Amino acid sequence: MRWENLTEEAEHGRAGTALFGADAVTTRTFDTPEFRGITFHEVRARSIVNRVPGASRMPFEWTVNPYRGCSHACVYCFARKTHGYLDLDTGIGFDTQIVVKVNAPELLRRQLASRRWQGDHVAMGTNVDCYQRAEGRYRLMPGIISALTDHANPFSILTKGTLILRDLDLLRRAAQVTDVGISVSVGFVDPELWRTVEPGTPAPERRLDVVRALAGAGIGCGVLMAPVIPFLGDHPAQLRSTVRAIAAAGATSVTPLVLHLRPGAREWFMSWLAAHHPHLVRRYERLYAEGAYAPKWYQRRITGQVHELAEEYGIGPGRAGAVRRPPVAVPEEEPAPPEPTQLTLL
Repeated sequence: MRWENLTEEAEHGRAGTALFGADAVTTRTFDTPEFRGITFHEVRARSIVNRVPGASRMPFEWTVNPYRGCSHACVYCFARKTHGYLDLDTGIGFDTQIVVKVNAPELLRRQLASRRWQGDHVAMGTNVDCYQRAEGRYRLMPGIISALTDHANPFSILTKGTLILRDLDLLRRAAQVTDVGISVSVGFVDPELWRTVEPGTPAPERRLDVVRALAGAGIGCGVLMAPVIPFLGDHPAQLRSTVRAIAAAGATSVTPLVLHLRPGAREWFMSWLAAHHPHLVRRYERLYAEGAYAPKWYQRRITGQVHELAEEYGIGPGRAGAVRRPPVAVPEEEPAPPEPTQLTLL
């Protein structure tokens, strides 16, 4: 493995200083059912706050990613390519070789205290899920949330993981002192589609239970309806079922995002498609002939349909770049109406 190639800049195709060296890596396996077949590479990172390149479509500038690789094993995950920088397989290796930045909380606290840090919004869960299965063992997020809270630093979290509810009290405390945006990713509610494309994630209904629980705790939660998968999850009846379920869960907003296939993810997804839905391969090749993103006309069609359904079911569309301050529960008073959460990419 080329640990020296793991740099913030290398993720974006530029040379840079290694975030940690090979001598700082401890490799572990755990013979328990939830971690069987997974290898963890524990590292002491040199940096934890990453700047997003100016050319990125992301509506934020800074991210924190305590993990690399993801046991959610989503076949479409765009972050697969980053495993290639370590000479790790971007397919099954991405799902089973997890890099854990064990010093993430203390490093973040140090960087937030730096005079150079301006208190900008920090986004989490934008590369791989910070509440994936490994978080149950390593418990990095409580320290990360506490550091952000102690510095009153605004942040957002995007997740498919139900483990976020473990940190509910910490999130409520954070929301009292800074802007906090929480989004859960639910692209569809079809159980058969979920089992094949997101095999390591909690079921969509369990994720919607997270939305309900957060709403019940006074923390509004938006849903990133992503990805909408062409020809498998985009039928009008499927879109309606998904938006209806999102609305019933009490989501503050819904933001649709059509599947995009960047290099690394594209190859893995297309191999999965050929094995499970070979009749769709040519249609995908035509639809994504111009690059990683579906044509604008297709994206506009899906977005329009979802927004119409959202209006019908009484929830508003998400607004790119918006960061919502969750209402603080006050006895005997109604919380202020929440605003939509920010759009982010999976």
